[in-house]
Amino acid sequence: MPALRGTQQTQGHLRVAFFHRQALLYTPRMDSRPFDDDSQAGELEPMPRKRRKGIYVLPNLFTLAALFGGFYGVVMAMNGRFDMAVIGIFCAMVLDSLDGRVARMTNTQSAFGEQMDSLADMVSFGAAPALIAYIWALKDLGRWGWIAAFVYCSCAALRLARFNVNTAVVDKRYFQGLPSPAAAALVIGFIWIMNELEIGGFDTLAGLPIAWWMFAVALYAGLTMVTNVPFYSFKDVHMKKSVPFAVIVLIALVIAVINIHPPTVLFSLFAIYGVSGYVIYGWRRAKGMQASLISTSTDEPDERGLHK
Repeated sequence: MPALRGTQQTQGHLRVAFFHRQALLYTPRMDSRPFDDDSQAGELEPMPRKRRKGIYVLPNLFTLAALFGGFYGVVMAMNGRFDMAVIGIFCAMVLDSLDGRVARMTNTQSAFGEQMDSLADMVSFGAAPALIAYIWALKDLGRWGWIAAFVYCSCAALRLARFNVNTAVVDKRYFQGLPSPAAAALVIGFIWIMNELEIGGFDTLAGLPIAWWMFAVALYAGLTMVTNVPFYSFKDVHMKKSVPFAVIVLIALVIAVINIHPPTVLFSLFAIYGVSGYVIYGWRRAKGMQASLISTSTDEPDERGLHK
């Protein structure tokens, strides 16, 4: 009997030890930090969940649509439909102006979107206008024609690359050189107005073959993109602010004037903008002010005040 009682006690102790060990294994670990009044002892800390990486759809839809506009323009030019090619590039311009605003309004900015926007701009406002201009008239000049087209295309690439690396150090009120959409508007607008007047590459304008006029426009637009000449960016214009009633009337008048003859009016507007940077540059030189409003480095003494 004593031996049996000793065996039962031993088994009881083993069971207690086993259940105590199991309880230790499954008991939540206490937080070693002091508890606040509202906290409860033994509460498990939630594990941080990894945020899934993804791509914002809405702004990138506008970017892809702008990219399609440039691609569509090249295809239409290959088929001899230069009127449709022009429409494709101008639609790309409108869509390109919207994707950034949509991203800011919906708080969906991303590094991917910025890179995607630059690549789409290179196609729609760099390669596409150069190819359309070459197919339309520049091919009649032989090697001079493709040189002009290549100069424009390469300047667009250089301008976009410089814009990407200088974003943090430039004066936000101005572009450093002619922006690529405006340069594309000069090239495509010239083709549009000549196509409306039924003037082709073999015709002459003011005694000069139209192909050489296209050569001059392409070179001017391309080289102006890589200058340090300041062009007003309109980024300090806020659409949410209230404006006088006269401003709305003026906008209505501008829309009415554009509808008189869109090719002539739009090309004239972009031509004025295309020379406005040189006017600002010359005016500041005449006033004895710093000619370049654009800074490319924060280390130069004469660039103080441009990074505010």
